[in-house]
Amino acid sequence: MKIRLLLSCLAFALAACKPAEEPGATTPPAAPTPVASPAAKSTKPQVLVANYPLQYFAQRIAGDSVEVRFLAPKDEDPAFWQPDEAAIAAFQGADLILMNGATYSKWADKITLPESKVVDTSAVFAVSLIQVNETTTHSHGPGGEHSHSGTAFTTWIDFKQASLQAKTVRDVLIRLVPAAKEAMETNYESLKDELDTLDDRMSALSRRWVNQPLVASHPVYHYLARRYGMGLKALLWEPENVPDDKAMADLNAILAGHRARWMIWEGEPAKESVEKLEAVGLKSVVFDPCGNVPESGDFLTVMKANVEALEKAFP
Repeated sequence: MKIRLLLSCLAFALAACKPAEEPGATTPPAAPTPVASPAAKSTKPQVLVANYPLQYFAQRIAGDSVEVRFLAPKDEDPAFWQPDEAAIAAFQGADLILMNGATYSKWADKITLPESKVVDTSAVFAVSLIQVNETTTHSHGPGGEHSHSGTAFTTWIDFKQASLQAKTVRDVLIRLVPAAKEAMETNYESLKDELDTLDDRMSALSRRWVNQPLVASHPVYHYLARRYGMGLKALLWEPENVPDDKAMADLNAILAGHRARWMIWEGEPAKESVEKLEAVGLKSVVFDPCGNVPESGDFLTVMKANVEALEKAFP
């Protein structure tokens, strides 16, 4: 009897300790799995570049060892781009700044950049830069009015100069990330081989247009013409604009003493432009300098397409 009474008391005590459930209560859901916090900002060295060719060279050479940033909008010519305050701050805070040199980035003269981090990739051939006397102003894109006077800046379409610029990029990247030296040297040699092949093909082409006058739609081909022996005279035309009567008069004035049969364009010209040129005996071929990010492909694929187009034009 005492034992049964003791067991009854124990059962009652245990029941009293258990919280009473309200009618309709359900078991509370398990605590949610914690959400991972946002990834931390990249700790890789920040490399900012003045144009797309330098972005391509740096990415090809450095691989994943650095973060390469090119800030100019796709619809602007990087040579005449005016960076905003955020872009300027990014340049000033970079670990390395790759400039094209040859007076390419007009904005750089108006702000202060950390000199110890700025590298002029064309300095190695500075003595052979071409000076241009061009007083005519014009505009294309949102960059406003400008002229092409001063130093010719499209240095990389001489593929030997492009290779020298890439070598400078390699050297400064190795100093920035010495642990990646072996990979960077290998990557540079691969890039150099491709640039050398393009140079060889263009040098072979130069024998096909000896003493053959050529016209360019824009004054950006100075180094191409010098390296590969082009007898070239330039206009100030844009591929998307159909030449008006004045533009055609300017062309005819050139053709009067420079009997060209080909016009070299920066981009695919409008159909009506092609027809107008054909009416005066000119054919059209595209050689894209690729100063900004291309719509498709990359720097090497664009340059290969350029050379192939010239090879077809001058069989």
